[in-house]
Amino acid sequence: MRLLVVAMANSVHTARALELLRGTAWDVHLFPVEEVGYHAELRDVTIHDFLRARPADLDASVKLRGSWPFSRGAGVAQRVCRRLVPGIDDRARRLARVVDELEPHVVHSLEFQHSAYLTLRARSHVKGRFPPWIVTNWGSDIQVFGALEEHRGPIRDVLALCDFYASECERDVRLAEAWGLKGRALPVIPNTGGLRTHRLVAMRAPGPPSARRVVAVKGYQGWAGRAFVALRALQLCADELRGYKVIIYSANSDVSLAAALKSRATGIPFEILGHSPHDEILRLHGSARISIGLSIGDAISTSLLEAMAMGSFPIQSESSCAEEWITHGRSGFVVPAEDPDAAAEALKAALADDAMVDLAARVNEQTIESRASWDIVRPQVLDMYEAAASLGRGVA
Repeated sequence: MRLLVVAMANSVHTARALELLRGTAWDVHLFPVEEVGYHAELRDVTIHDFLRARPADLDASVKLRGSWPFSRGAGVAQRVCRRLVPGIDDRARRLARVVDELEPHVVHSLEFQHSAYLTLRARSHVKGRFPPWIVTNWGSDIQVFGALEEHRGPIRDVLALCDFYASECERDVRLAEAWGLKGRALPVIPNTGGLRTHRLVAMRAPGPPSARRVVAVKGYQGWAGRAFVALRALQLCADELRGYKVIIYSANSDVSLAAALKSRATGIPFEILGHSPHDEILRLHGSARISIGLSIGDAISTSLLEAMAMGSFPIQSESSCAEEWITHGRSGFVVPAEDPDAAAEALKAALADDAMVDLAARVNEQTIESRASWDIVRPQVLDMYEAAASLGRGVA
């Protein structure tokens, strides 16, 4: 069975989603939505793209293929065809050619704004019947972008034409139905694969989470991330944080500078964790008493799930669907993304209450094991693909 995934080839989330299919009968193909490289964790997949020099860190199990005239050794043909046939390398038309040539049993778009919109445009160029189409909602694909006029038409069209809709939140299922979803809404599961929970025990610091003296902070600051709000909340808790260290991960230069200034003003050690392997991020959560992640839009934040799995008490923005995973005031706190005072009050409570922190770790570990572990997520994903393929065979 052939699966064509339309996704960001440089995303770790794409790599981990495809990892669920390794060792199965599925022949997995990936069409990159943009030319920004491939993630080093990709395995056992055929990538359909312009063929340049093979990246040195690309695993040997990954194959590269280009559809005519973008196949190996066709450099001259590419230049000639681009000159004679304007638009021949338009990405939507290229995707349509891949669909026509590959004849996949299922097409799966991971994310809306880059992937599903592209697939939507490609549909009009496909010569034959378009295969069963799965669309996965990532993050704030419809929750935030649905507020923008230029996105409303494409969102409606995608939801009207897709055969299956996958998301991480019941909230996003309701939103999709309100936007006119015609296809089948699939069971809610994390988008980026399950956590291998049996490996995580050794990555946690020994002793109860309440004994840890680290606060982990997600350093995203931009159109969605609100790391600056988290930094202000930390400053408001300077007295309570004596004896603690703050570690900020995924921080850009602006956040790093702001953290240095906050550290100087408060005397609290702030450390920036640079680009790190996944296991190092897990160990960070496993050494943290509290993990903070704030943004104005998200689904189930992967960092929230990782904090829950590693015993760190989560403080998460209410713009995500965190309340579908944690109970406010018991197994975590859900706060407004742009309110440093609310985040500071939650942080003070989590710093003061050892019993709550330790109980939350036990509750959240059970939640992850039952809802987000590899052994739970993988069978559901495989069932999703089988259901889609069965629709193409006319038996769904």
